[in-house]
Amino acid sequence: MPLKYSILLPTYNEKENLPVIVYLIHKYLEISEIEYEIIIIDDGSPDGTLEVAKQLETIYGKDKILLRPRGKKLGLGTAYIHGMKHATGDFIIIMDADLSHHPKFILDFIRKQAEQDYDVVTGSRYIGNGGVSGWDFKRKLYKKPVLEKLIESCISKGYVFQMEMMVRARQLNYTIGEIPITFVDRVYGESKLGGSEIFQFVKSLLYLFATT
Repeated sequence: MPLKYSILLPTYNEKENLPVIVYLIHKYLEISEIEYEIIIIDDGSPDGTLEVAKQLETIYGKDKILLRPRGKKLGLGTAYIHGMKHATGDFIIIMDADLSHHPKFILDFIRKQAEQDYDVVTGSRYIGNGGVSGWDFKRKLYKKPVLEKLIESCISKGYVFQMEMMVRARQLNYTIGEIPITFVDRVYGESKLGGSEIFQFVKSLLYLFATT
């Protein structure tokens, strides 16, 4: 059987970006005949993101678009945990819906993973021709059992969650592949990071450095 990829898309006020990123994911993966599902985890967006997601579900089908919303904003880390519980793929891809990571790079992640059967593949601005504009949140591909193990070992639940998973992955001696990737600022909407989120991010980051 062909490998399947579950793409987790946490959303909060992304009604403009969501149709674009879903279209691009569909475009690049369908052409490559890659089996996939997109799991949209909306955290009670007041801008109508969930309604847009329902329209996308109708357009692309329930086998491609899985809606797993939550009632309110509960944090990025818990959104990934929630989404993974519903994932049926062999691999889990985590990314944002704000187009800061172009879906065309997913194919690079998949090729890189296959090179040496890596447990984790991460996009990095620090190698090759990678570049960054704005926040440096890396996008990643995980073997599903590896992600499950990492989530069990992680303490963080907010924006530092992805960083902690990479720290834990190295501690557990998982193999990690890296590809150069360019990040851009969001196309539509405002950053999810308000003053309180930034404070919590810094606080969690300091705690992570102190305990690992």
